[in-house]
Amino acid sequence: MGILRRLCSSWNLIRVVRFGNNNSYNYSYSSFDPPNPSSSNSFLTHGIHVFQCPDTVGIVAKLSDCIASRGGNILSADVFVPQNKLVFYSRNVFVFDPVMWPRMQMEEDFLKLSKAFNAMRSVIRVPALDPKYKIAIIASKQDHCLIDLLHGWQDGRLSVDITCVISNHYRGPESEVIRFLEMHGVPYHYLRTTAKNKSEEEILKLVQNTDFLVLARYTRILSSTFLRSYGKDIINIHHGLLPSFSGINPSKQAVDAGVKLIGATSHFVTEGFDAGPIIEQMVERVSHRDNLQSFVQKSQNLEKQCLSSAIRSYCELRVLPYEKKKTVVF
Repeated sequence: MGILRRLCSSWNLIRVVRFGNNNSYNYSYSSFDPPNPSSSNSFLTHGIHVFQCPDTVGIVAKLSDCIASRGGNILSADVFVPQNKLVFYSRNVFVFDPVMWPRMQMEEDFLKLSKAFNAMRSVIRVPALDPKYKIAIIASKQDHCLIDLLHGWQDGRLSVDITCVISNHYRGPESEVIRFLEMHGVPYHYLRTTAKNKSEEEILKLVQNTDFLVLARYTRILSSTFLRSYGKDIINIHHGLLPSFSGINPSKQAVDAGVKLIGATSHFVTEGFDAGPIIEQMVERVSHRDNLQSFVQKSQNLEKQCLSSAIRSYCELRVLPYEKKKTVVF
């Protein structure tokens, strides 16, 4: 019962889930009363705060009090304490009045909590006030993921600023990608690569002012030197046919083998080949009725959905590192 004392008694709805007979808990809170845009509270702004620190009693109460004491109201909250690990993870979504709680004061308030609990991570984001994340997209010949990201950015599904698109595949001026980028003023950089020259120094110069990178079916493996030099997160996507079907035309191999389930995985890039912490995975059934064309279409649709979902989760501060090879995704 000691762990329940963390919870603030003013919350409207709390769901507590205990996994088996271990000490792993997940808390999820949602308010019954979201703000009404037509009411006098229509000037309220949304904020997001994620927190990671050594586990102890009273963290949730202090986080709640920090927000409430400045006139804020929590709309949703997630808490995770892993089995036999004294580590606390949380994500709070709240509304607040920027006049009553200025952005700089918010930083100071959460910084005090970070020091009090020896936090390893404390990140705040106010989407209406903070700049959008700046990203660069790196792609190769296949452009289904690239085109989907560009349209997602155009229609607002992806709340990012695309600084440029980099590719080791030449695209002519009449291609869909080039015409779209020229229409929206996004630079396209064609960098020829070989096995011996991956043009990584040129790529580094182009992405210095980005917050993270997205590999949209980029076929070159980034070196450990590049990863250390860039020093920020890189999100990748790959189909779920590996390692069983590799090499040339893995989709045809899978169709010929009669597979019944296909998937896609989006993950962080690390020095290991496709071994980074997983952010998102999606699967779909296929059958004997699928030919190669329908099989490929389903696979590409999964890749597009999976990559977009991973980017949205990342931008909404839903993704936290967990141990060395895992993530917490709220």
